[in-house]
Amino acid sequence: GDSVFASTRSQILVMNPDGKILNEWGPFEDNSLITSVTANRRFVAFADAGNKTVFILDKGGDVKKMIGQNDRHFVIPSPYFEVALDSINNLFVANTGLHRIETYSIDGVLKSFFGEPGTAPENFCGCCAPPHFALIPQGFVTAEKGINRIKILNKKGEFVEFVNSKNRFIKSVPLNLASVDGVTIYAAYPGDSKLYVFNRK
Repeated sequence: GDSVFASTRSQILVMNPDGKILNEWGPFEDNSLITSVTANRRFVAFADAGNKTVFILDKGGDVKKMIGQNDRHFVIPSPYFEVALDSINNLFVANTGLHRIETYSIDGVLKSFFGEPGTAPENFCGCCAPPHFALIPQGFVTAEKGINRIKILNKKGEFVEFVNSKNRFIKSVPLNLASVDGVTIYAAYPGDSKLYVFNRK
């Protein structure tokens, strides 16, 4: 809608499109390190790498579900922990220590997952992968570290093509990703504080 959701280490900020802060939610847990926040029409979700937990909230900021708190399912070796909601309330989570992207229902039930460690195009390389990903109409665009590359996967998690695999980016500094159509890929690189734009043909 017309709301923007952002985060600090421990709080979710609700803003209007002009950047005015309308509300602040949290802190939710001690030792929080919020690394990703996502929203659709009904829900907001965020990943807390400090507590290895994903929180699902309603649009009023009330916690509806917490995933990972009791079973310690998420293996998060470093502060890369990404989440994304789609329009039909599927929640996608990067379980980086297991090198896979997992799909959950809004009630926290694990529905499916894909991904294996390795350097082959279809695998995720690095100690914690994928550090960043974004949903696109075709499936996913993902980033990696160790081999700093960006690639397209279909909705089943199968490799489609590289967006970028030969570059001078620092291997251990992955790019954060965004795309609306899966054709134009935006990649923010912390190494030089620049935004790179890739156009797939």
